[in-house]
Amino acid sequence: QVRLEESGGGLVEPGGSLRLSCAASGIIFSIRAMGWYRQAPGKQRELVAAITTGGSTNYADSVKGRFTISRDNTANTVYLQMNSLKPEDTAVYYCNAVYGLRSSWGQGTQVTVSS
Repeated sequence: QVRLEESGGGLVEPGGSLRLSCAASGIIFSIRAMGWYRQAPGKQRELVAAITTGGSTNYADSVKGRFTISRDNTANTVYLQMNSLKPEDTAVYYCNAVYGLRSSWGQGTQVTVSS
């Protein structure tokens, strides 16, 4: 099993930045990809960004050019750097890891963009 712990959410003004972190533990050697999803009130959970063990990345169109996903293999941690934040980025952000035919989710961290 892979366990995930997110951190770094909070309240930020429009145009500001935040960095989310997701630390993985457990059978981490089996992880194939990790990603960040978000869910706003009344909306479905959506993929924000993902990164494979090979380093390939994928972003939602709405965050391209503003968000960057990266990883630190030595720390078993994935980051989401969020710049130029907009009110519509407000959501609970969840970390996800895919390993084998399974996936794990973190508990979520709230990001609120408001003046």
